[in-house]
Amino acid sequence: QVQLVESGGGLVQAGGSLRLSCAASGSIFSINAMGWYRQATGKQRELVASIITGGSTNYVDSVKGRFTISRDNAKNTVYLQMNSLKPEDTAVYYCHFQLLKSYGDRYYFDYWGRGTQVTVSS
Repeated sequence: QVQLVESGGGLVQAGGSLRLSCAASGSIFSINAMGWYRQATGKQRELVASIITGGSTNYVDSVKGRFTISRDNAKNTVYLQMNSLKPEDTAVYYCHFQLLKSYGDRYYFDYWGRGTQVTVSS
């Protein structure tokens, strides 16, 4: 089995910064993609940022220039550096991994973290 453990959420004032981390452990052969999603109260979950094997990244327009996603392949860890935070960034943030558990796997598996609360006060 694979487990994802998130850390780094909390309460911060507008304009502040937070860094989220998500480490995967367990049966992992290779990781294709990592990403961060968020879900604000009463809203649908949305993709915030993603990074794939080759290092290409993708961001939702509302965080471009403020958030940076990165990965440490040796540690099976993905990070989200969040700067210039705004009250509208308040949400539960979930990490997501798309991976192969063994060499013979034909399909990718999707795993989610339990979520970490980010609250930005005005």
